[in-house]
Amino acid sequence: MKNTKMLIALLLTVAMLATLLAGCGNKIDVDQYSAPKAEEAPAAAPAAESGEAAAPAEAAAPAELSYADGTVLRMATGYNSTKTGLSMDAEVAGEGITLADGVTYHAGDLKPTWVEVEKVLGIKIEDKYQGNSASNEFDYWKERMGDIDMVSGTASKLTEYGEQGVVVNIAEYLDQMPNFKAYLEANPIVRLSITGNTDTGAIYFSPYFDGVNDIERMPLMRVDMVQKLLDGEGEFAADECNKTAEPVYEPFMPTSGKIDIETVKLDGSGVETVTKDYDAGGNIIAKMNEAGSIDGVEAVNMLRTYIDEAYNGYYGTERSNLFIGQNACWDADELVALLRCVVANPQTLNGTDTIQGIFSREEDNNARRVDTVRFAGQLFGIRGLESRQDYLYFDVDGSLKDARQNVETYQALERMNAIAKEGLISENYMNTAAGKTKQYLESDSGFMHYDYNSTQTLYNDPSQGVFDEGEAYMAVMVPVSCWQDGTEGGNYMRFTESWRSVKTDGWGISSAGVAGNADKLNAALKLIDYAYSPEGTILMSYGPDAFIKHNADGSYATFMFNGQEMPEIADATRAELWEKASGNYTNYARQFLGSTLSFMKSQAFEFQCTSDAGREGAGKLSVAIALGTIHHPELAVTENPWYMSIPTVLPNTKAENDMINTYTQLTAKGMFSSSKDDKNLFVNQIVSGYAEEGMGNAEASAEMVANEWGGRQYLALKTDAWTRLLNFYNAMN
Repeated sequence: MKNTKMLIALLLTVAMLATLLAGCGNKIDVDQYSAPKAEEAPAAAPAAESGEAAAPAEAAAPAELSYADGTVLRMATGYNSTKTGLSMDAEVAGEGITLADGVTYHAGDLKPTWVEVEKVLGIKIEDKYQGNSASNEFDYWKERMGDIDMVSGTASKLTEYGEQGVVVNIAEYLDQMPNFKAYLEANPIVRLSITGNTDTGAIYFSPYFDGVNDIERMPLMRVDMVQKLLDGEGEFAADECNKTAEPVYEPFMPTSGKIDIETVKLDGSGVETVTKDYDAGGNIIAKMNEAGSIDGVEAVNMLRTYIDEAYNGYYGTERSNLFIGQNACWDADELVALLRCVVANPQTLNGTDTIQGIFSREEDNNARRVDTVRFAGQLFGIRGLESRQDYLYFDVDGSLKDARQNVETYQALERMNAIAKEGLISENYMNTAAGKTKQYLESDSGFMHYDYNSTQTLYNDPSQGVFDEGEAYMAVMVPVSCWQDGTEGGNYMRFTESWRSVKTDGWGISSAGVAGNADKLNAALKLIDYAYSPEGTILMSYGPDAFIKHNADGSYATFMFNGQEMPEIADATRAELWEKASGNYTNYARQFLGSTLSFMKSQAFEFQCTSDAGREGAGKLSVAIALGTIHHPELAVTENPWYMSIPTVLPNTKAENDMINTYTQLTAKGMFSSSKDDKNLFVNQIVSGYAEEGMGNAEASAEMVANEWGGRQYLALKTDAWTRLLNFYNAMN
C-alpha cells in the first residue's frame, strides 16, 4: 500500500509538472542525437528582366566553427575541488577504478564525459584545473591567462575581466553557435542574466544551470514524528515527556479574525480555500505562551485542539496533514508550536531524552548554516534572503532593494533568535565549538532542516539502514506567510524565493590563451555550443551512452520527466551510484562521470536516483506549483516587478566594480558571506542576537549597513547597472 501511494504521488507529479518548464529552452528529442542540420539554401532569385532592379543578394551564411583535428584546449575548469574536475582524482581512482562502462580509469585520466567530448568534437583536452572554487581558480590564473584556453570563474569576475579584454566576448560569435543562440532566444531572461555590457551586448561566460525554472531548496521533516504526535482519536498520552522551555517567541500570525488560504486538495485533484479561524481557535503561540512552561503531553493536546478549532475540523483525525499533507497550510507560529511539542517528547519519538528541532546539514560550515537564514525568509515573508545575487530583489515599484538594509530583515532574525533561545534549534548550531554536525538523521535525533531534496532524502533508501518501517524524512509544503507583494496589507500565501536560474559560476575563454589561434578559439566556442545541443545536454547530465539504458534496437529507454521523454540510466549505473557514492547523484556525476560540472544540467538523472520518499515529498510541492498555490520569482520581466527574479550578475563597469569592492563588509568575503569558512552576520544573529559591534536593534543594524558600510552607495551602483540592463532588454524587444 505504501509503495502504491508513492507511485500515485509520482504520477501526479509527472502530470502536474508538464507545464513547469514551458518556455525554459528547447525540448530535448531523445530520438535525434546529431548536430542540427544546416537549413537548405534558398532558391536563387529569378534573373531580373531588363529594366527591373536586381533582387537583393542573400546575406552570407555565418562561417562554421572549423578547427584542426586534435586541437588542444588547455582547460582550467572544474567544480570546487580536485575530486570534481575533468580528470580522475587520486583519492577517487585509487590504484585504478572500473566504472559501469567497463573501462578502468587511473588518477589523471580524463573522466568518461570528457573522453567522449574529445571524441565527438575531435579535440585534445589538457587538464590544467587546480581544484579550486570558481572564484579562487580564476584568481590563480588571472595573471597567467596565456597558459590556458578556458577557465572557471564567478559570473561577476568573468564579466569584470571580460570588460578589460581578458575574457573573450562570445556574443560576437553567436551566429556561429546555433544551439547556444537558439537557447538564449528561447529564454530571453537567461540572455539578460548573462549580458555583461549593455552597450555591446557582450557575454563573457557560458552559464551554468543546476536545473532551471524549478524549486531548489525546501523544508524537510520527519513526517512520522508529526503523525505520532498529532494523529488519532482522543487525547495524546505518553508515560514520559519533558517540559517546554519558558516561552520567548511571540506570535507572528494574527491573534484574531480569519484569513483564507488557497491550497491543493488532499488528493491533488484541484484547489480549494481553507480558512484559518483565529476567533474560533485563537493563536496557538499566544495560548501556549499564556500557559508558560508546560509538559510535552499538554503541549501536544493544546496543538491538537487548536488545529481542530482553528480549521473547523478540516484535517479530521489526520491533523499531521496541516504540516505534511498535499493540503498543508502551516505557518511560522504553527511550526514553533510543533517544534515545542517535538523537543518536549523525545521519549515518544525516538526513545531518548533529547531530540534536535531545526538543524543544518553541516553545522561547522557557514555555507550550510546560511540555509537557516534562507528558511527565516520563508517563515517570515522576507525577500532577498535567498536571492540569486547578493541579497537583492525588486520591490513592487520596480526599485532595487537590499535585504541587508531593511529593518524587517533583522526583525525576522530576532524571531529566529527567539526560537533558538527556546532550544528549538540544534545544540551544535548554537555552539559550533562542539564539533562538526552530529549525524542527526542517522542517529534518529533530528527533526527538520531546509535543504536540497534529493541529497537529503537518501537516508530513506532501505539500503542505508537508517529508518525503520513507517519512518520517513521528506520535503513538506513551504509555509504560509504574509508577503508584501503590493497587495493591500500583504498577501497571506505560499511563496518561495528558492527558484533555479543561472548559477553564479561559469566558464570563460581566455583571450590571451587563444590569441592568434583560430583553431583554439573555434574549438572553445564549439564546446560551449555543443553543450547546449540536445546530445550535449544529455552528455553533460548523464555522461556517455554506456551509462544510459538502451532498448533492443539501440535507442534510448525513456521515461516522462516534466512533460518530456528523457533517458533512463542503465541498471549498472544505478548499482554503481549506490556502491561508489552511497546514492548521492551529484557526487557520483561530478566525481566519477565528470558530468554536471557546468553548462545545462537536466534534473532527469537526479530524479531517477531520488528515494521513493524523496519523490513523494517533492511531488507535493510540484503539484502545488503547477496549480498556482506556491508562488515564486519569474524568469521574465513581469508586470509586478516584485515577482521578477534578480539577474545572477549585473553589468557594472570596472569603475563601478572597483567602487563596490571598497565596501568590504558587503562583498563576497565580508560580513554576509555564504562561503564555508567565512562569517555571516545573519547566522550570528540567529545564535546570539545583536551581539556584533554597532548592532543594537533592527533599526540600528539596517542603518549601520546603509550608512556606515556603504550600503546606499552599493545599492545605487547596482541600480545604475540594472537600469542600463532593463533599457537594453526593452531595446532588444
